[in-house]
Amino acid sequence: MKSLNITTKIRVCDYIELNKMEKILVEVAKEATTRAYSPYSHFQVGAALLLTNQEVISGNNQENIAYPSGLCAERTALFYANSKFPTEAVDTIAVAAFCNDDYTTEPVIPCGACRQVIWETQNRYNRPIQIILYGKKEIYIIDSISGLLPLAFNR
Repeated sequence: MKSLNITTKIRVCDYIELNKMEKILVEVAKEATTRAYSPYSHFQVGAALLLTNQEVISGNNQENIAYPSGLCAERTALFYANSKFPTEAVDTIAVAAFCNDDYTTEPVIPCGACRQVIWETQNRYNRPIQIILYGKKEIYIIDSISGLLPLAFNR
C-alpha cells in the first residue's frame, strides 16, 4: 500500500494587501450579498467574477423552500457568465458572506458542488481560476480550484 500526500497552498492576507482589482471584486461580491434571496438560512452569499475580457459578473445565493432547488452564489455567477460570455474564461472569483447583520469574520468556503463547477469551468478554458475568499478578520487566496478540490470528478 502507498500513501498520497495532498497539500494546499492558501495565502492569508488583510484587505489592504489586495491589489486594486482584487479589492474591486471583493466589494462587488459583498454588494451582491444584498441581493441574495435567503429567507430560510438568512445566510447571504455573494460572488464576483473577473472574466478575461475584463467584464465583472456577480451572483448571489437563491434559496427555495423545495430544498435543494436553490443555487449558491458561485454557481449563479458562473452559469450566468458562461451563458452570456461563452468564449471568455474566468480569471478570478471572489466570495463574501453576510449573516447576523455583518460580514463573516472568517472566509466562507465554497461547497462541494460549487468546487466541482469551478473546476469544470477552469478545465473548460484550460487556465487556473484564482479564488479570493473574504472574511473581515482575514482573506484567503488560492491560485487554483485544485487547491480546494484536489481529487475532482473528471472525465
